[in-house]
Amino acid sequence: MSGSVAGHYDRVTAAWTLLLGDELHYGLFRDAQNLQLATRSLTEAMTKAARIGPGDHVLDVGCGVGAPACYLAREIGARVTGISTSREGLRLAAQRASREGVGERISFERRDGMDNGFPDASFDRVLVLESSHLMRRRDRLISECSRVLVPGGRIALCDIVLRRRLPFSEVRRLRRSLALLREVFGDARMEPVSEYRRLYEENGLAVDLELDLTAATRQTFRCWIENAETHAAEVADLVGAAAHQRFVEACTVMEDFWDDGTLGYALLAASKAQ
Repeated sequence: MSGSVAGHYDRVTAAWTLLLGDELHYGLFRDAQNLQLATRSLTEAMTKAARIGPGDHVLDVGCGVGAPACYLAREIGARVTGISTSREGLRLAAQRASREGVGERISFERRDGMDNGFPDASFDRVLVLESSHLMRRRDRLISECSRVLVPGGRIALCDIVLRRRLPFSEVRRLRRSLALLREVFGDARMEPVSEYRRLYEENGLAVDLELDLTAATRQTFRCWIENAETHAAEVADLVGAAAHQRFVEACTVMEDFWDDGTLGYALLAASKAQ
């Protein structure tokens, strides 16, 4: 994640805990009826996809404010190393781990997912939860994830994906909407699922699970908009009224992209060769 992206998240983290919910990621609404349960459902789906068990050492790439890491330590009994380039996110993550009494099982470090600096075969499992779209060198990210996995280890990645290519004429027509998304959600670039699969396979990772969660995540945007309405005054105090309004508008743009088949959401898991 670039320094500019990290700076963006340092500025908006406090407001986003009000807007996006406690876990700061999309929700899986197949069974869940509210955002809190839905975000936990997605964390549980990632845990299941990665086959994380007690004692496993997990690398959480782009760990946010630490909610999934704390879940893994508290509910599964895993050891977790969370990495991020956001100083504010790491500070809040460490506070959360201490508050939840799992600090001895978790460490949070400021490292780049595209060049993490860990020794080879350091981790039993790797999670990449909604951070890959902010890393321009996806090839380096997947290469690093594979490198630090033990033989037979597993990776699970979920993120926003590109479901159709936009012709240049449409990009021009949507330039204001695209600029709004970049301003609100950071300098992101989405890839199709096929690109992730290709990178997995090139790095010795055998894909055995690929889930299209587009429909199941669609309700997330409506929940974020409702949060924006509920916490309007608090969010405006933190980032300004104009930023609050742009967030709501950006959520509406994302709803449109979900509905017209431009963007979606996917989960892919794979194992490293023995």
